[in-house]
Amino acid sequence: MALSGSDVIGQAKTGTGKTLGFGLPLLERVTVPADVEAGRAKPELLTDAPQALVVVPTRELCQQVTNDLLTAGKVRAVRVLSIYGGRAYEPQVEALKKGVDVVVGTPGRLLDLAGQKKLRLSSVKSLVLDEADEMLDLGFLPDVEKIIQMLPAKRQTMLFSATMPGQVISLARRYMSQPTHIRATAPDDEGATVANITQHVFRAHSLDKPEVVARVLQAEGRGLVMIFCRTKRTAADIADQLAHRGFASGAVHGDLGQGAREQALRAFRNGKVDVLVATDVAARGIDVEGVTHVINYQSPEDEKTYLHRIGRTGRAGASGTAITLVDWDDIPRWQLINKALDLPFSEPEETYSTSDHLYELLNIPEGTTGVLPRAERTRAGLDAEEIEDLGETGARGARSARGSRRSSAAPAEERPARTRTPRQRRRLRGGVVVDGVTGDSTQAAETAVDTAEGTAEAPAAEATAEPRQPRRRRRTRAGVTAKAADSGTDAEAAVTTAEGSTTAVADTAQPQPEAAPDAAEAPAKPRRRRTRGAATAKAADATAAPAPAPAPQAEAAPAEAGEGEAKPVRRRRRTRSAASKTEATEG
Repeated sequence: MALSGSDVIGQAKTGTGKTLGFGLPLLERVTVPADVEAGRAKPELLTDAPQALVVVPTRELCQQVTNDLLTAGKVRAVRVLSIYGGRAYEPQVEALKKGVDVVVGTPGRLLDLAGQKKLRLSSVKSLVLDEADEMLDLGFLPDVEKIIQMLPAKRQTMLFSATMPGQVISLARRYMSQPTHIRATAPDDEGATVANITQHVFRAHSLDKPEVVARVLQAEGRGLVMIFCRTKRTAADIADQLAHRGFASGAVHGDLGQGAREQALRAFRNGKVDVLVATDVAARGIDVEGVTHVINYQSPEDEKTYLHRIGRTGRAGASGTAITLVDWDDIPRWQLINKALDLPFSEPEETYSTSDHLYELLNIPEGTTGVLPRAERTRAGLDAEEIEDLGETGARGARSARGSRRSSAAPAEERPARTRTPRQRRRLRGGVVVDGVTGDSTQAAETAVDTAEGTAEAPAAEATAEPRQPRRRRRTRAGVTAKAADSGTDAEAAVTTAEGSTTAVADTAQPQPEAAPDAAEAPAKPRRRRTRGAATAKAADATAAPAPAPAPQAEAAPAEAGEGEAKPVRRRRRTRSAASKTEATEG
């Protein structure tokens, strides 16, 4: 029916060959140069745009479907491309420019490239939604609808999955034209699960589960094993614990980069790792030959997840064993799954790592411990499989790229050059101007010492005095006296005036014309900031200050100040309330 071009909803149990069920019709409907040479098609039907689109929920399944289609279409030289996230954009864009016949991808990256006009979907003749119940779930439904809107209205649409709830079928009919629902089962196989999979359900304590798993992994006749967990943290923890116990284990979960996930799957397929701990991201469609045991370390969410998990074993007619460890808290959840699938495990037997029935049911040798003997550690391990550089994008890829740049030699030599420049800038902020010196700290230090001791010549003194002029502009009322004490002849004049020294007044009489502009400019800015209350308080302090001083000095200071500098100072502090007091004292 799929070869005839009609819409199909295909449902069959796990491991029965659904990939080639939709893959062969796709490859037959695609027009390739071999068809033109054989006279089966016209040259104008050839195009470099994709003619078929397969949408899958996970990256691992995308890669697996691509490999299967490449194998099936090798004779006709069909060009198949996988498009999924976690890889660099450039290789995928270059492959699309060269021309592609079939595209297999995940919704996110497909929408991204289609939105950038890198992926043309106007020539697609056939659309396939693999694992359709997952694709049309609430998380993927908006993306799938956007992709379908980009496709031609006249096309073939096929949906395939092992589980097809009724609401999903009614939802899928909106995108299909008179679909035919086909359910492929054996006449004597009425159960939902595969008949040649032996199922065991045990009630186990969470603290004893690692020990139970370690002993199950030493059962007789065990091949490759997949262990499924509900959370990413649990998957990473169990993989580490099994590695410490001597097992060759790898992990596949969402917190790993795409390169690490593909490394673990390649090592598992090649036999370098015989235990793969994964979340439900690997429960959909993953087909690895030689998987004899599947262990549900944590109870699945629902019956669909359970069917897909245990379907990783017993594929293509082979037999397998499925073991589910149910915690006390998960008993109600498991009973719902058990009822939905009509299984005889409503009350799982309480089991520990030392229970006799565990050894008998799973053919575990007597005396087995939770650590693999060194003589049996024959696998190469995960490190024997190289990590492929995929040019990963996003924050994780950026962090790894920065880490690799830190480890290289060239950037390490550039780092002192970057940090040396800020040190030079900080050296120039100390009030010492060093002209023509670049990074020589000795000369800068000598110049600073000479300037501080006053041993430099007159030009040097003038050079050090110039940069202090902008500091006068920044004076506040509280800092006028302190900063004036540090500034040359004006400071000496201020000190001698306060002490009542007559010789200092004679010295300051000469630079008075030059100091007058500064004295006139300095009070201009503070005058704007004064308030009426602060001015009154300061005026009171100024009039009360000479009182505790000795009588001769107190009388001499106002007299001298009245001759030279008292009037500019009083004019600076004069306010409306203080003006009358000043006139009274002058009178």
